[in-house]
Amino acid sequence: MARALRYLGQAAVYLLIAILLGIFSDSPAYLAFPRDQALIKLSLVHSAQRKVPCRKLSAEELAELAPNMRKPMSCSRERLPLWLEVRLDDRLLFSKSLPPAGLSKDGPARVYHRIPVAPGRHSLSLKMRDSARTEGYDYQLDMEVELEALQNLVVDFRPESGGFILR
Repeated sequence: MARALRYLGQAAVYLLIAILLGIFSDSPAYLAFPRDQALIKLSLVHSAQRKVPCRKLSAEELAELAPNMRKPMSCSRERLPLWLEVRLDDRLLFSKSLPPAGLSKDGPARVYHRIPVAPGRHSLSLKMRDSARTEGYDYQLDMEVELEALQNLVVDFRPESGGFILR
């Protein structure tokens, strides 16, 4: 009889734990972002142009090199920083110079940035410079976007696809 009561007590404790797990797995509801906001996510990786352009080696320079090192072009590894700017309704939301990655500064610049915005119709302007120019931008996208509450608008960049991509 005592053994049966012990098993019944264990079953009751396990049932109570299972019920509590079920209740707390569904509520209280947790939202990592406010329900009345939309989100613009900048998530891009891009390599800017080389800091020093490639140059063709002369015959004398090639002759000085070991036979296995005789490449006709000499290119430095270091790349320029990437300049990225985001405006929403003529309001500057993000403006930053992004350095290239790596010890030799030869990798792509990376950015992941979340920008909460009010839902509704907005004028979005994306600009990026990946060259040595000091004025203007190499890539630009100006468009109207309609954002709903809890919507994620992801901004990506693919030069082979023409530049900025919105998803």
